[in-house]
Amino acid sequence: MKNISDTVKVVNIADKLSLFKEYWNPKIVGELNDHKVQVVKLKGEFVWHHHESEDELFLVIKGRLTIHFRDRDVEINEGEFVIIPHPIEHKPEAKEEVHIVLIEPKVTLNTGNVTDSKLAAKNQQKI
Repeated sequence: MKNISDTVKVVNIADKLSLFKEYWNPKIVGELNDHKVQVVKLKGEFVWHHHESEDELFLVIKGRLTIHFRDRDVEINEGEFVIIPHPIEHKPEAKEEVHIVLIEPKVTLNTGNVTDSKLAAKNQQKI
């Protein structure tokens, strides 16, 4: 008989981030309930967008991330996270390479309401 605890896996975030180089292309490293846990490298500016019904959590592992809002900017440093409630319009920016963990519902498109070249594939890669 298989032990139920055999399904519990430890994920090393640094190891997962070392498996790819591209920016703005989140990789799924875990799932819980109806959410996906992703790692992603960011550099440069993303697009202005919002999500109709999904909130997003950005946890900075390495570097500094700026989230632009129409009325202010928020800086997120290593070891900090921010939750962007829906449907607030925002634009992430990383002046230097940033490593983050994203937690959001499985149905969430990274570009939200915008179709852009940075749109992640609907069948995101699991690593």
